[in-house]
Amino acid sequence: MRIDIIARSVNLDPCDPEFYQNPYPAYHAVRQCCPMFKWEQYGMWCFSRHADVNALLRDRRFGRQILHVATAEELGWAETPFHLKPFYAFERHSLLELEPPVHTRLRGLVNRSFLARQVERLRPAITNLCNGLIDRFAAQHEVELLGAFATAIPVIVICDLLGVPSDMAQQLLAWSHDMVAMYQARRDRAIEDAAVRATVDFSNFMRGYINERRRSPGGDLLSELIRAEEQGQKLSEDELVTTAILLLNAGHEATVHGIGNGVKALLEHGVRDGIDEGHIEETLRFDAPLHLFTRYALEDLDYGGLRLRKGEEVGLMLGAANRDPARFVDPDRFDPSRDPNPHVSFGAGIHFCIGAPLARLEMQVAIPLLFERLPKLVLAEPPRYRDTYHFHGLEELRVSF
Repeated sequence: MRIDIIARSVNLDPCDPEFYQNPYPAYHAVRQCCPMFKWEQYGMWCFSRHADVNALLRDRRFGRQILHVATAEELGWAETPFHLKPFYAFERHSLLELEPPVHTRLRGLVNRSFLARQVERLRPAITNLCNGLIDRFAAQHEVELLGAFATAIPVIVICDLLGVPSDMAQQLLAWSHDMVAMYQARRDRAIEDAAVRATVDFSNFMRGYINERRRSPGGDLLSELIRAEEQGQKLSEDELVTTAILLLNAGHEATVHGIGNGVKALLEHGVRDGIDEGHIEETLRFDAPLHLFTRYALEDLDYGGLRLRKGEEVGLMLGAANRDPARFVDPDRFDPSRDPNPHVSFGAGIHFCIGAPLARLEMQVAIPLLFERLPKLVLAEPPRYRDTYHFHGLEELRVSF
């Protein structure tokens, strides 16, 4: 890593193992020298302080999209490569990428199914699912926990929530992995081609399943969205398809690695008993599964003395904000008793993660139950993180018990 304090620029390769295996020393160094800096590899201004990240997540002068207020020509953007057009045509309808009023309309239709009091009703089903998964490997005395436990939980829960048959879970997961890979730092033509194929195949499957649900509706979220569409609440079929897929893509990756990173942190800090909501919140702060989220400046503006042009993209460093000593006392210490614990792992503002109550519930059920069922749980080998920045998750989590 090279820091140019005068130019406020940082040369830091996100694919360097020394960085992505433990990014926190780099975050501290950058935050101390130039907390607002131009990340050379990304070509955008990034913010590492908790106060800035929290403020910018809520600042309505910034948004997840820009083409609703400016043209590609005006911004000097090159035309989307032909081979990527199917992927970005799908993205145009994504709740994650939209701004009001479209974002407000779509989020309002989905939000009621993800309120804390609604997802709490899933606790018994999630408990049964977790117990069933543990039953499969409890007699083996050693297991790779991401594949055997963490991966299955969110995909099966989302399938049930949407009303999609759970025997499709592995295929949906494969499509999801290929699509989500588009957002990581390490990206090449093979990854792009796989993402486009997955987008087309997943969309075709979902359109077919929506047609089935039109003929035979149920009490699931997909049926509710179809009813909203048919009752004239301005939900197009493209929006319906994209929203259903987004719920899996956005919810799965973060929850899997929230569980994996959380179990790792608890084991490394010798925590075994009395795991409660405070422990879960601290794992989310201590080693968040998402470390960078971007926004566009929707107008020419000044932020903290930094002039930003309309259309400029900025990076909000969630992982760095969560370890900011100005907001968290002794931030590198794992402390489940922190209260309050205002981490930004789920974002903030109008794009606060809609699935946060469900992700929290899944972690609050899965992690304590795992330690309760396997009281001798230990790391079988030191875990390593994947080369997938800005996602921050383990390659494997091998444990013995």
